[in-house]
Amino acid sequence: MLIDSHCHLDFPDLSVEVEAVLARAQAEGVGRFITISTRVKRFAQIRDLIDRFEPVYGSVGTHCHHAAEEDDIPLETLIELAAHPKIVAIGEAGLDYHYDFSPREVQERGFRKHIAAARQTGLPLVIHAREADQDVGDILEEEMAKGAFAAVLHCFSSGAELARRGLELGCYISFSGILTFKKSEELRAIAKATPPERMLVETDAPYLAPQPWRGKRNEPAYVAHTAKILGETIGLEAAAIARQTSENALRLFSKMPRPAEFHSAA
Repeated sequence: MLIDSHCHLDFPDLSVEVEAVLARAQAEGVGRFITISTRVKRFAQIRDLIDRFEPVYGSVGTHCHHAAEEDDIPLETLIELAAHPKIVAIGEAGLDYHYDFSPREVQERGFRKHIAAARQTGLPLVIHAREADQDVGDILEEEMAKGAFAAVLHCFSSGAELARRGLELGCYISFSGILTFKKSEELRAIAKATPPERMLVETDAPYLAPQPWRGKRNEPAYVAHTAKILGETIGLEAAAIARQTSENALRLFSKMPRPAEFHSAA
């Protein structure tokens, strides 16, 4: 079984045919899906999906692109919404200096608020980092010193130094379709240096479809191809990388019940 640890089933590109999207993914061996929140003010859409579909779980949080729009949402709201039995993570939140859709100080304030929510709920934080490696690493080190929390650097496309710092802090690293791109040699080198027990796979659907679908709409079914390439990169067969990354996801997102096939796993 594979787990798509990060997709956006509430986005219009996927929500218009979500039943078919899930069916195609399940036909490829994808058994669980975590649909990730980008706006707390649209949390009702996440809640609807996780309530309707048994294999779908979710998160609650504000993407850094929307940090200014949702700067007024208090920590207490994140904690309250996270109490839903199928909310298994906080985020995504972090820093994006490529687009700077929200002022950087507002992004940082939101990032730290979500870290506090992760720490207080015990749920892992899903981190977005783009062209902000130094600041993301610095904030993680500062906040971990205040009190540990679990986290994943999602859709990893940063440099080796942030990967190193994140791993030293106990973070997981999640690989998306970017890993399959021809010019992603540096990212594949990072994958080779990442302990297998800290790897996840994701689609970030509807974005970043892997080769050979690059440029088209992404969907959770394609996580099987990303996992295959990840396995080839680090020397594991498809079944082994599926088992490893799913075990890792179940360990990180521990609020999610373990499927029967994983009950005997350590």
